[in-house]
Amino acid sequence: MTDLSIIIPCRDEEENINIIYENIIKKIEIENYQIIFINDFSSDNTENKIKELSSKDKKIFLYNNIKKGLGGAIDLGLKKSLGNFITILMADSADSIDDLNSYVKIMTEEKCDAVFGSRFISGGKTVEYPLIKLIFNRFGNNLARLLFLSSYNDFTNSFKIYKKEVIKHFFPLVSEDFNIFLELPLKTISRGFKFKIIPIKYYNRTVGTAKFKIKELGSRYLFTLLYCFIEKNLLNKKIK
Repeated sequence: MTDLSIIIPCRDEEENINIIYENIIKKIEIENYQIIFINDFSSDNTENKIKELSSKDKKIFLYNNIKKGLGGAIDLGLKKSLGNFITILMADSADSIDDLNSYVKIMTEEKCDAVFGSRFISGGKTVEYPLIKLIFNRFGNNLARLLFLSSYNDFTNSFKIYKKEVIKHFFPLVSEDFNIFLELPLKTISRGFKFKIIPIKYYNRTVGTAKFKIKELGSRYLFTLLYCFIEKNLLNKKIK
């Protein structure tokens, strides 16, 4: 069985495909892994770029999203993953492969169900993080901390790692967009799985156009937060 599945959702990321691929293969320490690109209805040359790579590297897999939206892309990627561990990387190379290596080491040695990175604890780092996005981020994450009585402070960060057997307890996933990254850790916590928090680094994209739209996503994040809160407190689905 594959040790690690790396899910990379892509929408109009033709300039970044080769960059993130090269970054992974140059720095990743684990040998038995797969890279799953999910083409999310791209209108540029993203799909062809991935096909070119997959023809040269058997570790690369391409799937086309069938339900438009980042949430649908992640849902598909999770279901297609074969790895014992599953992580999600954004195509803009915002996340550090060195941090991914740390994730895998912790999952292997400490028998965690998940590892959550935080950019906002001692040792964490953000480079050129947009101010408005930062304000929105801190407000939303502190609200989640309050509702879930958690010490974690970076729920909405996409870059985490999970055991595949843990992921199966999260379905059905209800989030349609970036709020999927809030749903996954909240369900990890509400179901009582073991996780560790470590500092990680974040680098704002330098190539291509950001897909995150604050005005459009606020209500979706609130929906996911309230959904998971109700699930935790009223449906009593916690897993021992």
